[in-house]
Amino acid sequence: MIESLLLTAARVVTFERQQVLTNASGFFFERDGRLFLVTSRHVMIDESSKHFPDRIEIELHIDPDNVAESTGFSIPLYRDGKSIWRQGLDTAGEIDVAVIEIERAALPEATVYRAFTPDHLPGPQDQIEVGTSLLVVGFPLGFHDTLHHMPVVRHAVVASSFGLRFQGEGYFLTDARTHRGTSGAPVVMRVGGGRQPQRGLPWMLLGVHSARLDVGTRDLKMDEALGLNCAWYADILLTLTAN
Repeated sequence: MIESLLLTAARVVTFERQQVLTNASGFFFERDGRLFLVTSRHVMIDESSKHFPDRIEIELHIDPDNVAESTGFSIPLYRDGKSIWRQGLDTAGEIDVAVIEIERAALPEATVYRAFTPDHLPGPQDQIEVGTSLLVVGFPLGFHDTLHHMPVVRHAVVASSFGLRFQGEGYFLTDARTHRGTSGAPVVMRVGGGRQPQRGLPWMLLGVHSARLDVGTRDLKMDEALGLNCAWYADILLTLTAN
């Protein structure tokens, strides 16, 4: 049996034509019968680093009886010269989350995956305290189980007041050891407190991992990195996946 959480994540590779550019993480989100891939906005485009891929490729499991069987699935990022992903914006500026719809009809018939839904998002009744244990499911530096094509999981904790926009931005902080390639990974908390698991996926989707947070005045020789990360609140997905 494969844990359902591991099947929510997908390794993302960005391309410019046939040239491989970067590795990243992503996950599946389903709403009203439509399927989306969620990742960081800077995976799709990042003007500051001159990162301009024209397509991404994700790895899919294609045999429910053999987890080692997989295939690459290519998703174009532009159609008729226009970007086809959706990205968020609020009063503080751009939100580092992007979604792109996956055409279900184009998926291999036996594709094996699990998807979060709006029911997996936290509600007003869910109490999430500082220090709460979390998991970040992704592909740090592209590292993963290459035989079974599975992500790895890093432990994290909530490091700022959940529900407050840290410094006015649309994210909260986590304390975790992360690396490049984790961008776009789901940040989840085990369901508890009498809340019923949704679709056999007993996890609450709290955020989308974006990047490590550092202090510009840190002495690179004297001071260690903070080990803190930005996780954008997952409720932005309700806006980005609306019809």
